[in-house]
Amino acid sequence: MQRQFEEPTMSSRSAFVRRASIGFVFALMTLVAGTGIVTASNVASGLTGDNTVTVPTWLYLATGGGAIGASALLTMLVTDRDVIGTYHDRTLEATTDRLRTAGTLLFGAIGLLGLATILVAGLVGPSIGLVSVTVLATFVGGRALLTICAYTVGNPWPALNPWRRIAAVLPNDFEAYPPAFGSWPAVVALLTFVWLEVVAPLTSSATVLALMLVMYSLFTVSSAVVFSPETWFRRGDPLSLWFRLYAAVAPIQRTDDGFELRYPGSKLGEADVVTDTSLVAFVLALVWELTYSGFIVTPVGVGTVEALVGLGIPPVLVYLLLLVGGFALFWKVYWVAIDRTRQRAETYLSREYLALRFAAPLLAIAAGYHFAHYIGFAVSLWPALVDALASPLNPPPNPTRYTLPGWFGYIEIAGILLGHILAVWVSHTVSFDLFPGKLQAIRSQFPLIVVMVFFTMVSLYLVSQGTMSPPYVPN
Repeated sequence: MQRQFEEPTMSSRSAFVRRASIGFVFALMTLVAGTGIVTASNVASGLTGDNTVTVPTWLYLATGGGAIGASALLTMLVTDRDVIGTYHDRTLEATTDRLRTAGTLLFGAIGLLGLATILVAGLVGPSIGLVSVTVLATFVGGRALLTICAYTVGNPWPALNPWRRIAAVLPNDFEAYPPAFGSWPAVVALLTFVWLEVVAPLTSSATVLALMLVMYSLFTVSSAVVFSPETWFRRGDPLSLWFRLYAAVAPIQRTDDGFELRYPGSKLGEADVVTDTSLVAFVLALVWELTYSGFIVTPVGVGTVEALVGLGIPPVLVYLLLLVGGFALFWKVYWVAIDRTRQRAETYLSREYLALRFAAPLLAIAAGYHFAHYIGFAVSLWPALVDALASPLNPPPNPTRYTLPGWFGYIEIAGILLGHILAVWVSHTVSFDLFPGKLQAIRSQFPLIVVMVFFTMVSLYLVSQGTMSPPYVPN
């Protein structure tokens, strides 16, 4: 165990505690007040049917704009660099070579066995999504529970990843990975997966999902063989980037010597999280894909889709255009904010470097959105996943499902609120790390706060609308 940062003075610590307490009280008041009722939808997949919870209408808007604005004002009061550095740099380290080796072997075996079970059950087992271990393990186990574990605890994927273990035992490293590729293959693959989740019957047909997993397996293993597993799963594989970037929010981080325990989100302030513009795109894609999933099931989204299809555009192309167009909008808004940040800070630092440093805090927003979208989905369906895992080829015809209480919506809103407050705080620490002057650091944050308000208000406005089934897609 060791401390890597000098103890702050008693006065600075007291000031930090007071301001943190103010923020906590504000968050608590925001969560317990309100009267208007709207419907919040989990749009994880087509597995949940009418899975709705009630939350106050104004709470969505207050969470999006008011919470960010208030938390930004509170964090701007913290200008003592020692206090900021305490959150950013203090860690507890532990060397656990034997534990990590044993865990790697155990989780590696689980990953390989899980992949084999998913593929076999998808091809020869029941095809109905709600009872298929293929569908439930993919969406409830991977997309929901494993991702939540990544940003709340730590990244389990390097130990579980079955495709990397397969590629590692094959001859590999035949070609050098082109530097121009960056992580763009992962960005394209992520957006493609999101699109296929909408237009293909992945949640209703285990066979179709299994065939898609077979195609992905061939693609990722062959790419790892050509470019080496170390390079491909670091740069080009969308699942590995998904879990690694989400895990940057977590309190447990892997090191060369073992693990370290940190404040949640403190890793996001470091320069090695987002290292090129393709990773900026991947971070924005993580934020956008959740917004997109909410948009296409709202009355506005359904009306937009029907209008475009009425013009003669094929439905599958409409969903693709909306996905790519929305991502392009998020991309443009982010870079405009970076340009304004550079102008306000009057800094010699390049716009590319600023974009890299300020992209990582958005991962806290993505984690908050993901939690809000998927925690109810996971809690409701994890018993069905357990039933399917116990008997993958002959699961019970009536799987167990939990009904969520009405107050559960407050937990989802709390996730969004905490994600945004954490993003504002990390942006604050990055500003003070980049700019020597306190006023310069504070001024630089305003454009990014506007972006966070924009992302929040758009996403939460969509979530606050009533939900409908997206048209022209398989159920």
